[in-house]
Amino acid sequence: MNGSRKSALELATAIGDVVFEKTDVVVAPPASHLDAVSSALTSADVFLAGQDCSEHEKGAYTGENSVLMLREIGCSHVIVGHSERRQFFGETDQRVALKVGRAVAAGLIPIICVGETLLERRDSMTDKVIERQVVAALSQINDKAKLEAVIAYEPVWAIGTGESASPEQAQKVHLLIRRFLSEYDVPLSESTRILYGGSVKPDNAASLFAMPDIDGGLIGGASLDAKSFINICRSTS
Repeated sequence: MNGSRKSALELATAIGDVVFEKTDVVVAPPASHLDAVSSALTSADVFLAGQDCSEHEKGAYTGENSVLMLREIGCSHVIVGHSERRQFFGETDQRVALKVGRAVAAGLIPIICVGETLLERRDSMTDKVIERQVVAALSQINDKAKLEAVIAYEPVWAIGTGESASPEQAQKVHLLIRRFLSEYDVPLSESTRILYGGSVKPDNAASLFAMPDIDGGLIGGASLDAKSFINICRSTS
């Protein structure tokens, strides 16, 4: 919930002017700026995402945005289950799963967020929490062979704190997610991109992205500065 329409357009224009080779770039502005940003993104290298969606197709759900609305406005992706949605708005694994199912049915690529809190990490519950969240998120998918999804591991203890998991710490959890996916469906585990989100910055991006199971980043605060965001995107190569 940052930025004005003007700043969103300036940011989108700066990002859209860059050619990103071998990297898919997705931007997720606030819902009120989606239409303007969609028009500003002239580059075919940059995709548009909603920050959230409703688990309902349509109806009397004031303030919600349906997946069909997101599709119509130009979104190809949608973030689902972000830690802030879970933490501040009480979203359960079940609700996140319903949103994933709704997004997939509408042809949107869900960016499914999973991650443990500091307390859960200290209690050695990281594995159990991540497995529970991944399994729940995929439970609403009937045709797993056609599933195109992205999973973002965001350690809650590293979001907005300036702290970041070391590349080795992040890799360990990413490999864990890959193994959970392989138990669900082997081809899916090989094709799914797993992103790291947790205070990714230009100075730590390259070392994180160099890990074998880290396929990119879910960028928070650094994405509000065009130069920082572009440098992070370039680090993927």
